[in-house]
Amino acid sequence: MRNGVAAPVLQNGMVKSGTRNWEQAYSNVKHVVDSASYPPLWHQKSSRFREELQAQNRFTADVRYGSAERNLLDLVLPQDQPRGLIMFVHGGYWLRFDKSYFTHLAQGAVAHGFAVAIPSYTLCPQASIPQITSEIAMAIIQAASMVEGPLHLAGHSAGGHLVARMATTTTPLNRSLQQRLRKIVPISAVTDLRPLLNLEMNKDFRLDLEQARLESPVLQEPLAGTDITTWVGAEELPEFVRQSRALANLWSGFDVRIDQVEEPDRHHMNILDGLEQADHPLTRKLLCL
Repeated sequence: MRNGVAAPVLQNGMVKSGTRNWEQAYSNVKHVVDSASYPPLWHQKSSRFREELQAQNRFTADVRYGSAERNLLDLVLPQDQPRGLIMFVHGGYWLRFDKSYFTHLAQGAVAHGFAVAIPSYTLCPQASIPQITSEIAMAIIQAASMVEGPLHLAGHSAGGHLVARMATTTTPLNRSLQQRLRKIVPISAVTDLRPLLNLEMNKDFRLDLEQARLESPVLQEPLAGTDITTWVGAEELPEFVRQSRALANLWSGFDVRIDQVEEPDRHHMNILDGLEQADHPLTRKLLCL
């Protein structure tokens, strides 16, 4: 047992979940009231913001970073020369959404003079989670070739997992990009993939125990000198709060700067709202302000 949660038990190569209702433990859709209303709202906000940016020639769409169909990113530019680059990686359990839902989250960072890149990536089951990790590294490489300066990473849920993976000693990022990293903020992140072996969704993830261990940031060492803040809503499912605390707790034993924030009155869907605001603590923490 670890952090009060039993690790998955394997019997004849299959996961046995015991008496825990793992589906409920990870179902944000069921936990958040009116959860279905959020994605259309995100898409609407993003569409409006893109129109504003395009009118000002501050938006570059569909920059290719790899050969797969969904290997495209959008780049949002500030009014003046960028102070650095923010990469935001969307969530959706590696199964849903694309970059078009999240342009509006660039508003806070661009108000402070940062450029923001938002990639789409190949979804499960067409890609495995390790393949998606590699794609995100490719997206960062491409975006970083377009914008100079410090590199800050943020990701939500599955995207939080993906940006945390960039901060491990097994990161696919090259040394020069590692040296540009200034801040990583996994938001409501899945940091330990082993419980996901118990979920029906694993038919699409296709994780086995070995792969889940290798892809779990909480089970890896962070890059020395990295500055990380784990951010989660106080009203989220207990598993997401636990996962955020676990990363902050275990990585605090290494040569990194790490803290953990549990934002009051926030759940898995509205936890991102702060990134729309220039002076929200989440935006300021991401930008090291």
